[in-house]
Amino acid sequence: MRIHFYHSLFGLLTFFLSSISLKAQELTVTDSETRQPLDEVSVWSAVPASFGLTNAQGKLDLTDFQGATKVQIARLGYEPLTSSYDELQQVGFNLALKPSALSTKSAVVISANRWLNSPRFVPARLAVIPRSSIYLMNPQTAADLLAQSGEVFVQKSQQGGGSPMIRGFATNRLLYSVDGVRMNTAIFRGGNIQNVISLDALALESAEVLFGPGSVLYGSDAIGAVMRFETLKPRFATTDAQIVNGSATSRYASASNELTVHADVNVANRKWSYLSSFTHSRFGDMRMGRFGPQEYLRPFFVQRVDSADQVVQNTDPLVQTPGGYRQLNLMQKLAWKPSSSWQVDYAFHYSETSDYARYDRLIATQSNGLPLFAVWNYGPQTWMMNQLTVEHRQTRALFDQFSARAAWQQFGESRIDRRFNQNRLRTQQEDVQAYSINFDFVKHIGKHQFQYGAEWVNNQVQSNGSALNIATGAPIAVPDRYPAATWNSAAIYAHYSYRWGKSILLNAAARANFYSLNADFTRHLPFFPFDFTQTQLQNQALTGSLGMVYSPKETLRVYASLSNAFRAPNVDDIGKIFELGDAEVVVPNPQLAAETAWNAELGLDIRPFDWLRFEISAFYTYLDRALVRRPFQVDGQDSLMFDGQLSQIFAIQNAAFARVQGLQGSVELSPGHGFLFLSRFNWQVGEEQMDNGELSPSRHAAPGFGLSRLAYSQKAWQFQAEVVYSAALSFDQLNVEEQLKPELYARDNWGRPYSPSWYSLNLRFRVNFHPQMSLSAGVENLSDQRYRPYSSGMAAAGRNLICSLQLKF
Repeated sequence: MRIHFYHSLFGLLTFFLSSISLKAQELTVTDSETRQPLDEVSVWSAVPASFGLTNAQGKLDLTDFQGATKVQIARLGYEPLTSSYDELQQVGFNLALKPSALSTKSAVVISANRWLNSPRFVPARLAVIPRSSIYLMNPQTAADLLAQSGEVFVQKSQQGGGSPMIRGFATNRLLYSVDGVRMNTAIFRGGNIQNVISLDALALESAEVLFGPGSVLYGSDAIGAVMRFETLKPRFATTDAQIVNGSATSRYASASNELTVHADVNVANRKWSYLSSFTHSRFGDMRMGRFGPQEYLRPFFVQRVDSADQVVQNTDPLVQTPGGYRQLNLMQKLAWKPSSSWQVDYAFHYSETSDYARYDRLIATQSNGLPLFAVWNYGPQTWMMNQLTVEHRQTRALFDQFSARAAWQQFGESRIDRRFNQNRLRTQQEDVQAYSINFDFVKHIGKHQFQYGAEWVNNQVQSNGSALNIATGAPIAVPDRYPAATWNSAAIYAHYSYRWGKSILLNAAARANFYSLNADFTRHLPFFPFDFTQTQLQNQALTGSLGMVYSPKETLRVYASLSNAFRAPNVDDIGKIFELGDAEVVVPNPQLAAETAWNAELGLDIRPFDWLRFEISAFYTYLDRALVRRPFQVDGQDSLMFDGQLSQIFAIQNAAFARVQGLQGSVELSPGHGFLFLSRFNWQVGEEQMDNGELSPSRHAAPGFGLSRLAYSQKAWQFQAEVVYSAALSFDQLNVEEQLKPELYARDNWGRPYSPSWYSLNLRFRVNFHPQMSLSAGVENLSDQRYRPYSSGMAAAGRNLICSLQLKF
């Protein structure tokens, strides 16, 4: 009996002490001024390799950090802290972060080396957009989110779109990554794309832009930049009690009569966590501003009346019709943490749009002034991803941390067009099955850090072309846009860093990439006189980088890098058959090699005073063996019959070079009392070789652009006033292909197309009138300017009132 009593007493004491221990390991982070808990605070250590984010109550379980001699704690807008686990234990695991007068870049980033890292020792320019900024900016789409950063130029052919231009490169020379999985597919084209709108801006944890080449870590296409999007992560409970939290958001925008609703919920205990997110958006026709070029107005549109196309006068030429669409985004995540060293995550993403009009094609006219097209729509754009991730954190001989990612993505897109007063309605449907596996390892040995890994990517492309006579209902045979094709890529990479003293970091990296493509043109033979039915392509690309960072203290960073990148030919390059212009057709070219880019960059990030920060970076990129469209011959002929007319033949070829150089700079000034002034500017100029050997301005080198912003924040509320602007491009500064698109541009004094300068004045505020409730509102384009960003078909929104209400629980 007595023994039983002592056993019971010992069990109760053990449970009591373990409860105290567990409770004691729970970190609590607050604002040093308001004493309010801070969520989304990044806490990480290299040894042991651990990372976590504080929850809505500002809490994080530090069990995985035991024994860490260097724990880094950071949140955008606050001064970072570095401590050890023992030191945190001495202060009772309670920390208060001091608000920073300047928008410090101390939050962790992943894009720079695929692992959590401080941007202080990254030899490249970075842009980080945290969730807190997303709430304030209220972007309509993920493309708008990038544009509002002031560091990415975004082109729009229609409202349901957004094609980033970065450092003179765009489309398939930029890399999109979602939770570490490449989003680029084998049909990413050289023309403008809109895949970024498949991402839900309201379901993002953060967005990062790593400027410059990133092929060593991310493979093909990472020439101009890597855009890495991290979606919401499931949070685990910090105690044995189950937690349920989440948020709900509704938003209205007047210029497009947009209505968006979003909700997310996280249910978790210590070992399991489930996250669900839902967003639905409805966009009406976009209304442009009142003051600006007359060429941008929409005086008419086309309607089908009594089996004939009629040009109908637009009662309000400021309304860009047709342009509205709907979009649905779903995300489900399940995380399992069987022990402190293992975590398994499953994620499901789904995005679908309704049909939406390609506005830039609908405003094009024939020589007689009549519309060129009666119908030009993108069919529903769908994206689905299933992803399984396994992470292991434990010091071993070959690694301290290991991750494996397997993903299956499905992409669906279609094009539906009909020329004015013609009966043939053509539909081109493309489907891509994308499979990928990534293995990544990291190992720390003293001042040395080794990262290495492998990647395998497989894309299977199916394309189907069909047409219908809308007058008779009879089917019409048309060629597919692409051949049935398979694109493969396999690679290994290694990245080495050495910390020389406390101030200098040196790194070197290399990647060996092997790629292949198999295409079957059998379905095209009835339409084209090809002398082949199968095409195969196999090749390899070697890339590397060298970097150096000098940072003797948090307030100074000098960096330099030399790197190269590549873009392997894909199915869009080798197999696309489409109409380039009137009496022009693009056909396959099986004799392609990868294009290669060489880049040099030098940057300075300095904070000489607590109230002043200055950052500037200069870069130069040379693109060799550029994949570009050039005149081509098939069986010795430079023309063939296509779509009922004799058309000149073009094909993608390794036929040219291009070069781009530029500067990116920013200044931050904080006079105190909650005020902050920020200004960012981006200048790039480029040129590319044309088929006649002459040089033309680069098509994707956007004019100089930037923003200047005055912000004020006090405890529960924030206010911003900003001007976003872009320089002009004269007719002579336009690429020769852009000069042939007069419908996109205003006219100069000689009647030639040019891209005028423009500006937009924006006001925003956000108030937290309850710990679980906040209101965001703003007015964009306050002066109602009518402007169209360079190369865009859609004019920007006129004066636009935006209002958003968010609830947290």
